[in-house]
Amino acid sequence: MNILVLNGSPRQNGNTKKLIAAFTEGAESVGNTVNIVDVCKKNIKGCLACEYCHTKGNGKCIQKDDMGEIYGLLANAEMLVLASPIYYHGISGQLKCVIDRFYSAAYPNKPKRLKKIAMFLCSGDRDMYDGAMFSFKGDFLDYLGLENAGVITVAGSVTQNKLAEANALGKMIPSYNRNRV
Repeated sequence: MNILVLNGSPRQNGNTKKLIAAFTEGAESVGNTVNIVDVCKKNIKGCLACEYCHTKGNGKCIQKDDMGEIYGLLANAEMLVLASPIYYHGISGQLKCVIDRFYSAAYPNKPKRLKKIAMFLCSGDRDMYDGAMFSFKGDFLDYLGLENAGVITVAGSVTQNKLAEANALGKMIPSYNRNRV
């Protein structure tokens, strides 16, 4: 399976990055391909709500920035993983800009190959996930009709148990034989 991980954390050695690494190790160990994009290192602007993508653009955004790289990876992804620290009851602003720009990628239909989604959330408080989960459910499970592959939350420092959970989730993702007919 071709998996796209969108890392919304600016911390290079933080909890979010550790979960992604454990998941990636598990997913790749069973033959999956994982592409990780550190969205905080990209030049991605917010959606302009100009409707170009839904009119003249035929699903293409008018903005020419690093989101083009993500659109290309998203078109081939069979699974999406959103990973973020919780900032003010939701995902990071950098990841939110990327998700807002999915507006053009989901027009007139969701990306054809995309079937599953998972989410990794890290916070200092175990009761801070409602805002991010509202978006996960409404935007990805309900609107795009993606299958929930799992949600992993970390309150405080990441533990070996959480890393093992992320690794096991990666191993559970089926690797498809690309040569099948």
